[in-house]
Amino acid sequence: MRVEELTRVYGSPRQPVTALAGVDAAFGRGTFTAVMGPSGSGKSTLLQTAAGLDRPTSGRVWLGETELSGLSETALTTLRRDRIGFVFQAFNLLGALTVEENVLLPSRLSGARPDRAWFAEVVHRVGLDDRLRHRPSELSGGQQQRVAIARALATRPDVIFCDEPTGALDTRTAADVLTLLRALVDEQAQTVVMVTHDPVAASYADRVLVLADGHVVQDLPQPGAARIAEMLASLGRRRVVTA
Repeated sequence: MRVEELTRVYGSPRQPVTALAGVDAAFGRGTFTAVMGPSGSGKSTLLQTAAGLDRPTSGRVWLGETELSGLSETALTTLRRDRIGFVFQAFNLLGALTVEENVLLPSRLSGARPDRAWFAEVVHRVGLDDRLRHRPSELSGGQQQRVAIARALATRPDVIFCDEPTGALDTRTAADVLTLLRALVDEQAQTVVMVTHDPVAASYADRVLVLADGHVVQDLPQPGAARIAEMLASLGRRRVVTA
């Protein structure tokens, strides 16, 4: 997956707000990228436009050989359902459905027959074999996030986008979820792009992409949690000085 000269401007022509200002980035297969930056830097907008949840003002988004801007809303919806997985901070599970039904929901919505062998592998991979008949309210926060990850994997997506996936979890549970994402990259060649504010969470990634004011200001191989925290603190100080 890659984005080219990606720009997103909100607001009116008289008072435009530029969230992204010509961002170029590529996310190779089997890689884990953490996207970071101060509040208002454009990191969530990058995720939303790259994932086809929002259309860019200009620039292009490629998923394999498919360019998203040329797709109709119907085709874009189908692409998101079949080729992109999503994991959010709030889990976004349906409370009336069991774990099994939540995981299989994308297949049900598409009208496709679920691949039961792949379903069994995914459920085993995330450690939910004995929770399939439970409903979300009967699970811990970490287990609910594992259900969300299993649901994201169910369609064998090209890429999984994670928006603060550990933001609602305690430290130990967050580490378990991040270890799972790391294993999916290393063992399944899954591509993961994760927006996070947490340097420790970002330290599980192969690479850290740092945004500020809609621009990529750092694109580094894993620098470690301490260096990440230092970079973010430096950006915060610079914004205060220039404000």
